[in-house]
Order: sequence, then structure tokens, then C-alpha cells
Amino acid sequence: MKEPGEILLVACYELGHQPLGLAWPRAFLERAGYRPAVMDLSVEPFDEDKVGRARLVAISVPMHTALRLGVLAGERIRRTNPGCRIAYFGLYASLNHAYLAERGADAVLGGEAEAGLVELARAMDAGRGPTTWSTATPAPRLERLPFPVPDRTGLPALDRYAHVDRGTGRPELAGYVEATRGCLHLCRHCPIPPVYNGRFFAVPAEVVLADVRQQVEAGARHVTFGDPDFLNGPTHALRVARLLHAEFPTVTFDFTAKIEHLLRHRRHLSEFGRLGCLYIVSAAESLSDTVLEHLAKGHTRRDIEAALRATREAGIPLRPTWVPFTPWTTVGDYEELLDFVEAEVLVDHVDPVQYSLRLLLPPGSLLLQHPAMRPHLGALEQETLTYRWTHPDPRMDSLQAAVADVVAAAAAEAGEDAGRTFDRVRRRADEAAGRPAHASLADRLEPTRARPPRLTEAWFC
Repeated sequence: MKEPGEILLVACYELGHQPLGLAWPRAFLERAGYRPAVMDLSVEPFDEDKVGRARLVAISVPMHTALRLGVLAGERIRRTNPGCRIAYFGLYASLNHAYLAERGADAVLGGEAEAGLVELARAMDAGRGPTTWSTATPAPRLERLPFPVPDRTGLPALDRYAHVDRGTGRPELAGYVEATRGCLHLCRHCPIPPVYNGRFFAVPAEVVLADVRQQVEAGARHVTFGDPDFLNGPTHALRVARLLHAEFPTVTFDFTAKIEHLLRHRRHLSEFGRLGCLYIVSAAESLSDTVLEHLAKGHTRRDIEAALRATREAGIPLRPTWVPFTPWTTVGDYEELLDFVEAEVLVDHVDPVQYSLRLLLPPGSLLLQHPAMRPHLGALEQETLTYRWTHPDPRMDSLQAAVADVVAAAAAEAGEDAGRTFDRVRRRADEAAGRPAHASLADRLEPTRARPPRLTEAWFC
């Protein structure tokens, strides 16, 4: 099976980035002698000719949104080419193996899946069909792979994807790389621990830099390190950042790191800033220590406040992300989060969608067996591929739906000031709490104020 296009790699959504989930498996397959085609349905149309030529179609599902879109894509692929084999691979593949098998997947690959894709291609060459897993759990592969440089040939250009806005209102092209895969930690709400079980793998620095290089040559002026936690390996992270800055001193970058890592490695933050770190994303999740304990986040509210001080001292804006709706979050907790955002002048640092996010419980979530979760837990919803849960205070479920509507309306009205969206969210929270409305924040904000840097894509799951 060495003909071009007999293997088709499909992406549906990768947080607005040019899909590394296609570029890396493509490089693995090409090293093995194959010539796969690629199709990114997030920015280009469904290509029936590509699908019709394929004997094996592998759909990348690194996140929940990608999985839901990937299932729909798989159904269309099956209708278009009934004789092809369909595989799903990525973080959310092994979490949803049973469902995917029921929907006709011929193979489900989790963990470090690229070697498995090569094995599938070789099995088909040898006339052996890939195994369909129906009831048994396919163990995710957790072995260190010999990483090639990702092959981005044929992917849509970077200008089709998220840009970086440095606060000037003039977006620039952005690239995306990963220096590590997996994670050391076992946060209960995160989809990574059920797959990686506390393991992570470092990508050789020269491979990371080669991937940066090809994206800079394509016009990128900023790079996102998409590692679940860039500081899982702080020595490796510093080496990669130093090499990047030495070769491309004007290229900036951002990364994601746990609150506890920002505090543990705070002595390095100033250097990251000098090397070009434009901002840091951190999953703060909640200000409630009760919620943080149930999620096993490894930090407290005081730690969030300390991390905010540490990043400010280093001159690096912090962009916290939140899960403000959990079974343990009270109306008072939600109001306190909004108070915190206002008091700490974070309204432009928090993407409005963050005010609406509801705890996601995919199959395999460590929270499913947690005693604090059980009283609220419902059945698995096949449509959403998550477990249903109900808040003990009906006001919170109603508030989440109302805030989601506010955020959706703001997204549809591109360019709305973040303060105006914040005010509408706060109005819904005041109504839920039965208290008088707060004074408008937007009326006190300067319309021409400097905004912190950000990517133009705000979705995180």
C-alpha cells in the first residue's frame, strides 16, 4: 500500500491550530514508506475524491470537540467509501473505544498512537485487517517513540488558523508545536490521566526546533507550545526556549503550565520572559478550595493569587482558565470568581467562554469513582459523549445555561468589548443570587485601553 492517498489522515478541529495531529503521524508513515494524504475539515471542505481513494482513513480525535466532529466525519466517510477501513486515534479515542467500536470503527488507538498507525498500514499490506475492539479495553500505547520532524506539507496555510494578537489589533501568523506529550499529574477532571497514568514523554529539542523552523519559514511570528504542561520537564522547557530564542530572537511564544509549577519554578519565569514568552495559560479552574480538592488540582486559591503575583513580577501576563460550573460550586463561589476577575483586572485576560464552562465527564474520567461525584452522577449521554450530572442547586444549572447564551451571543457579535460581556454575565449571576445588580464594569473601562496578548481562538476542549 505505497500509492499516494491510499492512507488518508483526517483532522476535524485542533483548537484553531494547523493540526500537528496530522503532521506527526504523516511523518511516521512516510518514514515507513507510505504517502498519506491529509484533510483538515476545520478549514477545508470534505474531499470525496480523497476519501474515495483511501483504503485506510485515520481520524484524529485529540479533544472532545474533535471527537464529536470526528464521529460525524466517520459516518460520512463510511457512506462515501464503504470499503475503507476507519481508525480513530488520539487522546479521546481510547477514552471512547466502546462507543467508537459500536459506530463501526475498525481500530481505536490511544496514547502514543503513531506507531500503531504504521502497524495498521503494514497489516493491511499483508492482507490482515485491523482488529475491531468491541468490549475489551484497548490499552493505550505508552512507549517512547523515535520522533521524526512533523511533515506539514499539504496542510492548509497558517493564515487559515488562529493568529496571535499582541494587543495591537493587528493579528500575526502563529505556529504550534509540542515539546512533551502526556503529563506527570493526576488531576481528576482531566482526560489525560486515564490514558497516560502520570507519564510524559519529552520530544527531542532538535525535533521541536525543526518544527518551529518550518513554521517560521511559512510566516509564523509566534509559537504556541501545546504541551499539557510545558513545565513537566523544566530543564527541557528552558533548553527548548533558549534554542528558539537563539535562532529566532524576534519570535515569541506562549505555553501552558500548572499553578503549582509556576510557583515551584518561579525563579525561571523572568528568563522565560526575556526569551520571548508572551503570556502563560494556566488551568486555575476555581477559587473554591473545596472544588480544587475534589479535582485534585494540587493548588489552592492562595496559590492562584501567588502565581498571579509571580507572573506579573516576571512581566508575563497570565491567562487563567476556569471550570466555573461543577457539582460543588455555589452561587456565591461564582460571584466570588467574578469579583476576583474584576479586582485583579483580569477581564481582558479571561476569554468569555471561560465563564460558561461546565465540568466535562468523559468515559474513563477519574472523577467517576470519586465519592464526592457519585451523588450527582447520571448516565452516559451518547450524543454528547459525556456523563450527565445535575447540580444540587437548580439555580446553578439555570445560571450555566443563561451564561452560555450570553457568551454565544457575544461570540456572534464579533468585536464586543470583554467588559460588556462580563457585565451581562454578572447580571445573570446577580439574578441567580437574588441580589441587586452590580455597577457596570464596562462603563469604567477605557475603550482604548491596552489589551493583553492572546490567540484569536478561545476554545480549550
